[in-house]
Amino acid sequence: MFRRNLIGQLIEALADTPAVLVNGARQTGKSTLVRSKEVVEDGRHYLTFDDPGVLAAARSDPNGFLAGLPLPITLDEVQHVPELFPVIKAAIDRRRQPGQFLLTGSANVMLLPKISESLAGRMEVLTLWPFSQGEMNGHQEGFVDSLFSSEPWNRSDELQKIEWVALLELLVAGGYPPAVARHIPARRDAWFQSYTTTILQRDIRDLAHIADSTAIPRLLSVVATRAGSLLNFADLSRTMALPQTTLKRYFALLEGTFLVQLLRP
Repeated sequence: MFRRNLIGQLIEALADTPAVLVNGARQTGKSTLVRSKEVVEDGRHYLTFDDPGVLAAARSDPNGFLAGLPLPITLDEVQHVPELFPVIKAAIDRRRQPGQFLLTGSANVMLLPKISESLAGRMEVLTLWPFSQGEMNGHQEGFVDSLFSSEPWNRSDELQKIEWVALLELLVAGGYPPAVARHIPARRDAWFQSYTTTILQRDIRDLAHIADSTAIPRLLSVVATRAGSLLNFADLSRTMALPQTTLKRYFALLEGTFLVQLLRP
């Protein structure tokens, strides 16, 4: 099992912040991370809202559900129960202790319209991305830190030389743990196909009502062909034959499920 570079930040956040949210796309390893030995050694309990019974209990009586939980607690897939956030806020305000709540979410909780409480000042948000090349090779990347360091960066002898074809193979393989575990390209392609279909048909439908079920998959396909280019909603609107207001709402859903990541200026 690869050690995640985020583990250090997570432990530091739990040491001084009442609530910590680890969000990220499905299948990036959030549940594995929050159940790792370094995190659970403080006697932390674990519940997941992917369990129908746990989900029903939390939705029917959020106050009673939270009151009956042993602390510290990890609550997995918390985006399913947005009504729990005001209750967590009240619990933190009554007893402000670091590391009480460790939350995970497969949708960007801060972008969900149903979230009425952001836990500002009470919660630190960390994002877990798929495996980096450093994680898969067992080291912590420091390239960006080196660029901003006062010391001159001269480590060309440490850079790994890689052929163009091998680089393309790494890019296509990506860093999702289940995909990385598949060494046959066709099987990896099948996993990605199933993954995107599931996200588009389940998670996005959970977040919002979409009248045209084919619009968002088509939008994702169009956006994928424009990776690395400037985002032009007017041009996308013409290509998709969708009003810009609808297009921006659909685009926000792709962002919220981590299928699209904007690089802002």
